Amino acid sequence: MKLAFRFSYLGDRFSGSQMQPDLRTVEGEFIEACGYLGLFADWREARFATAGRTDRGVHARCQVCSFLTDKPERAIEALNQVLPEDIWCTGWAEVSEGFHPRYSAVSRTYRYYFADPGDVAAMHEAAQVFLGQHDFSAFARANDRNPERKILAARVFVDGRFAVFEVTGESFLWNMVRRMATMLERVGKDEAEPGEIVRLFTESTEQGVAAAPPEGLILWEIDHRISFTPLSVDGKSKRHLADHHRYHALMANISACLAKEPR
Repeated sequence: MKLAFRFSYLGDRFSGSQMQPDLRTVEGEFIEACGYLGLFADWREARFATAGRTDRGVHARCQVCSFLTDKPERAIEALNQVLPEDIWCTGWAEVSEGFHPRYSAVSRTYRYYFADPGDVAAMHEAAQVFLGQHDFSAFARANDRNPERKILAARVFVDGRFAVFEVTGESFLWNMVRRMATMLERVGKDEAEPGEIVRLFTESTEQGVAAAPPEGLILWEIDHRISFTPLSVDGKSKRHLADHHRYHALMANISACLAKEPR
């Protein structure tokens, strides 16, 4: 049977999602958990695959993997128990033999969070320039891949004390969303005009736009046009998220205190 799992992770303790020798990665931890449960002996024969790569420090609310197994009940019931605390499954689905999490995806949505965004309305207006099909060579490391990508939706909105850039596309290039975020932040701080985005689509540039820090990026949603049966988040992952939240809230408060000059 071929199963697909929707899962989430905090990316700050991973060297990216893709397997790399001697480094802690999301795929490596997931495959190790599957092996521990005896779901498959060889990840290649099981055709284990994920919907896409995320860089070191990038998080996921909705990543998807699939693999073949003759122990589907064990996978559904036990994966969350043996996965590390910073990865947890949120749903599962039985899929066809031809399903591939990367190539079967209709669209992907990312969110980038800005702590100090500036003019959010100007950023939202500039984000509309990304809509449609463009050459994103200046906004990505295309290497030998086709640099043209189609953006289906883009917006910038306020979420509490943060501004959020949400973008949906059929597919994305390496570092593409983070470089788009850099450009929007420049617009929000009145360091660039939306017209500069248009110029970057049409004029070649050697250096391109620098990528924004990875910590603000979340792989938010992947549309496969399939329904996932929900899975409960494991207790250890809930505790890890709560501890993570408390730690960073504490550090934010300490940083604010230290920034104040002694009287």
